[in-house]
Amino acid sequence: MSKRNSQAAKTAARERLRQERERQAKRDKVKRQAVVAFSIVAVLAIAGGIGYAVVQGNKPGQWEAAKDEKLVKPANTSGKNGTTVVIGKSSAKKTLELYEDSRCPICAQFEQTVGTTVHKGLEDGDYKIQYIGATFIDNGAGGEGSKNALSALGAALNVSTDAFLDYKTALYSTKYHPDEDDDKFADDSYLIKVANTVDALKDNAKFQKAVKAGTYDRWALEMSSKFDDSGVTGTPTLKMDGKTLTGTNSQSAPMTVADFQTAIDAALKA
Repeated sequence: MSKRNSQAAKTAARERLRQERERQAKRDKVKRQAVVAFSIVAVLAIAGGIGYAVVQGNKPGQWEAAKDEKLVKPANTSGKNGTTVVIGKSSAKKTLELYEDSRCPICAQFEQTVGTTVHKGLEDGDYKIQYIGATFIDNGAGGEGSKNALSALGAALNVSTDAFLDYKTALYSTKYHPDEDDDKFADDSYLIKVANTVDALKDNAKFQKAVKAGTYDRWALEMSSKFDDSGVTGTPTLKMDGKTLTGTNSQSAPMTVADFQTAIDAALKA
């Protein structure tokens, strides 16, 4: 090989090497740009996720938000904010005030034992019943079941007073009433399951829609406030003419049919 050809080969080799280095440099640049772009996207995604989490965390919960919702009063109510719920014959001269919390185990015991007798007096026209719903167990035991059940009771009341009474009985039944620490009533599907045992509420699309949408959530809060303002500190509490009805111990509500009958007879005669 001539000296000239050898020099040309070296020059060509150097040129190929230069071109290859330029191509590699371009590939490295593109790679670096891709890494930077990915990093920026990742940072923005993380920042966006954190921002979303912060926004979600700062959003009020269902029941906090319900305070500002439009008040929808169930049918068959009267008084301020629709919180006067009186059921019974207009000819009945006296009214039995009944204070209950849907999660209350003693209320469940009262309803299971004395409920039929209470309803018979109502049907016979011995008295009307004014229902005042409480939600204080949600605060003590934690959860939302008292409020959610009260809202569902509002939806039942909107159907009819009979639907309301029958649904309340079903919620307190031995089959469906949960332990106080078991917040089953916070689950709409469970409340609807119980409602399907009540003829007027079974597969009732309007009722179910109201439960799922929380139509009467604000009303439940207003009713709860009425209980809080009543001065009553426990449930069940029964009153007539401003006087508390008690059992033989003169301290708690009458928890047997005999005790209730004695107490109600005396109150009706007073």
